[in-house]
Amino acid sequence: MTTVSRSIGPWLARRVLGGVLTIGVASVVIYGSLRLVPGDQAATLAGGRRLSAEQVEALRERYGLDDPFLTSYGRWIAGVLRGDLGISTVYQDSVGTLLSSRLGISVALIVYSATLTVLLGLAVALLGAVRGGAVGRFTTALTSGAVATPPFVAAIVLLSVFSVQLGWFPVTGAGEGFLDRLWHLTLPALSMALVAFGVLARVAQASFTEQLRREHVEVARSRGIGTAAIVRRHVVRNSLGPVLTLVGLLVAALFVGTAVVETAYGINGIGSFLVSSVSRQDFPVVQAISLIAVTLFVLMSLVVDLLMPVVDPGVQKERVRA
Repeated sequence: MTTVSRSIGPWLARRVLGGVLTIGVASVVIYGSLRLVPGDQAATLAGGRRLSAEQVEALRERYGLDDPFLTSYGRWIAGVLRGDLGISTVYQDSVGTLLSSRLGISVALIVYSATLTVLLGLAVALLGAVRGGAVGRFTTALTSGAVATPPFVAAIVLLSVFSVQLGWFPVTGAGEGFLDRLWHLTLPALSMALVAFGVLARVAQASFTEQLRREHVEVARSRGIGTAAIVRRHVVRNSLGPVLTLVGLLVAALFVGTAVVETAYGINGIGSFLVSSVSRQDFPVVQAISLIAVTLFVLMSLVVDLLMPVVDPGVQKERVRA
């Protein structure tokens, strides 16, 4: 084992431990949210349904409402670690089963949206930074408008124009098969990607512009090196650090964005399931999805930290010194 590997080991252990602690604290808050709901917690779990005294008692026993908080939390988190996310109070079925049947659609939508975000965001950023002038001002205005447009507004506009008026894309549903699903998810993916694209393009354009003004870039130009080579070797490579960090956060944020977009397009995924579960007070489902969202943010942050030394060797040297 090399010296660098031995030095990176403690840093990685600290990052993993920090992520586990973050998820642990979040799980306490998520589980404790039920205890903060005013009124009878059993009535809240019942979701407005009229239950007999025996049913209420069974509900209180199942969710440990009469037990001390730490006892009931320990039982819940132990089940989560075993893969048992609880039982839906609305569907009376395993939360894990309910989520797994919807997970594929949401993952496909997130991957599609993330791909559009990265490709369009970096392309527009490069165009604005390299061309500058009027083109740079146009790309800045374009990305500012994208950032200021909420996903539900984008969904309404895209549906109205491309589905209702032009008829190019279906109004609702997720499709069957790869190509049909790709076609159905195009507008939802664009609606989700709009804000993320704007944020990424603005940050990347600022970083690219800064790199283009560096002295080593001017030296490369004076030596007759082409613009494409300069952009590839010096501008993009030196800007990958902040861009990669932002991409990780944006991809994790897309999971949350599915709630609005899937509801607008009638897609039966995790996001729309979260919205319906909140309205029907299905707390076990809400708690499970919330915990998944926090875990995804932590995992994406860890993945970005692990990839940073690959795109920026200076980061690894700083970690070794730390």
